[in-house]
Amino acid sequence: MYDLIIIGGGPAGVSAGVYAARKKIKSLIIVESFGGQSVVSADIQNWIGTPSISGYDLAKSMENHLRSFDGSIEIEEGERVEKVEPISGGFKVATGGGKSFETKYILLASGSRRKRLGIPGEDKYDGKGVVFCSICDAPLFKDKEVAVIGGGNAGLEAVIDLFPYAKKIYLIVRSDAPKGDPVTLEKVKSDSRVETITQADAEEILGGDFVTGLRYKDRPTNESRELKIEGVFVEIGAVPNSEIVKGLADINEKGEVVADPRTQATSNPGIWAAGDVSDVLYKQNNTSAGDAIKAVLNIYDKLIRR
Repeated sequence: MYDLIIIGGGPAGVSAGVYAARKKIKSLIIVESFGGQSVVSADIQNWIGTPSISGYDLAKSMENHLRSFDGSIEIEEGERVEKVEPISGGFKVATGGGKSFETKYILLASGSRRKRLGIPGEDKYDGKGVVFCSICDAPLFKDKEVAVIGGGNAGLEAVIDLFPYAKKIYLIVRSDAPKGDPVTLEKVKSDSRVETITQADAEEILGGDFVTGLRYKDRPTNESRELKIEGVFVEIGAVPNSEIVKGLADINEKGEVVADPRTQATSNPGIWAAGDVSDVLYKQNNTSAGDAIKAVLNIYDKLIRR
């Protein structure tokens, strides 16, 4: 039985793994892959101590840091945790690959996944003009007209990812104005190729073999309108990957695991949560790392008193 199993390989999971290794906690970290959602970012400028780094390079840097503690922490890579169940003295953790492990404590750092629009055409044209990763697929839309749906930081960053490629970019926003970091917003506003359409609800993605258009409703007039485009980038937020602890720890109406901000402990005395899967107010790499470190230090205190 492990003392601690860490679930997730993003900034929260890796930070927890580094601290668990340094504290000599008998630990296992289970990751599908390293990096979390930021792995698709072209340029991260707010990772403290590093003025500019790509998501891919950040992921490799974190992975290398964790692996430098070879022997102090075990790593199970390429596995997704499917089930957590209580057993005598702790928990049993089962993966989709048929593996199972036992542990006294769990730190859930499983992050979140992209939300979908749930409108006609989204599934049909997924991979045929509908995109959920701008940094991955922006080069495919060179000299084309596209739409980005989402007015938060994710949507704004997708617009910027498209700057080297797209001929025209429509930014579709449900509210009366985009919301995001002022620096990012200013960069988006300064490019003449960007046309922002506010108070708009995406209704249907149109096409033949590939995307040819987007139908949206103008909310003030309730009229349906169409854009002739060849790509739709969906950037409307994320859903916490909290299902595996449903019924074991309190989860709020957003699907986030409720955690004590002082320790990241949940309502279950054997489970902690950190990063985007938790109800932390600010979803940022740096806050995820800090919260995970708090959790491991609190777990360490529990272990030495156990």
